[in-house]
Amino acid sequence: HVQLVESGGGSVQAGGSLRLSCARSGDINSRVCVGWFRQSPGKEREGVANLLLGPNVPYYASSEGRFTISGDKAKTTVYLQMNYPTVEDSATYYCAADRRCFWSAREYTHWGQGTQVTVS
Repeated sequence: HVQLVESGGGSVQAGGSLRLSCARSGDINSRVCVGWFRQSPGKEREGVANLLLGPNVPYYASSEGRFTISGDKAKTTVYLQMNYPTVEDSATYYCAADRRCFWSAREYTHWGQGTQVTVS
């Protein structure tokens, strides 16, 4: 069973930076995709970035515009670096995990509780 806990949310000024963390526990030795999603009131949950982790998966980081997703060497924490955020980036940010990487939130089985990001 995979457990996910997000942290690092808070208030940030537009044009600044913020790093979110997603700590995962449980079956950490299997191949897994960790995705970051966000949701604003009245909007659907949308994918921000995703990262494949596991044995025989080389370490890499992936940038999606102003955001970069990466993992630590132990492959137990996945980060979302938010650079130059705008007011439109304000949302609750969630991390999710599943065996494969998807952009659709409905494909993910495991979810964290979310962390709020407010950009002003």
